[in-house]
Amino acid sequence: MDWMLMPLRRYAEFSGRSRRKEYWMFVLGCLIAAVVIGIVEGILGINQMVGGVYGPITTLFGLGVIVPSIAVQVRRFHDQDKSGWFVLLALIPFIGSIAVIVFMCLEGTKGENRFGADPKGQALDGTFN
Repeated sequence: MDWMLMPLRRYAEFSGRSRRKEYWMFVLGCLIAAVVIGIVEGILGINQMVGGVYGPITTLFGLGVIVPSIAVQVRRFHDQDKSGWFVLLALIPFIGSIAVIVFMCLEGTKGENRFGADPKGQALDGTFN
């Protein structure tokens, strides 16, 4: 659960590095939350209120996780010693999204790089093992 919530604690922190585990657990947490919210909105009959597609709670949730989602993605690129601007690849229809997913699956550089220390050597509280 700590891995799912870590990007929310580091809400707008675009510096440093993030492990694959942190990124994918955050994605899993967001997916689970979105499904639960969607079910609740369906039961309450308030789904499809926003633009005929989304419910109001889903919309607020989506808006709330945009910044931490981008921040954790930037930190993942930093972990691979790439610029955070690679996030903009996702703006290229279809191919860009696939490229970003592939990059998010790749292992980061071992040891320290220009963006900081290797996050695999850090505990959840930020101290080094």
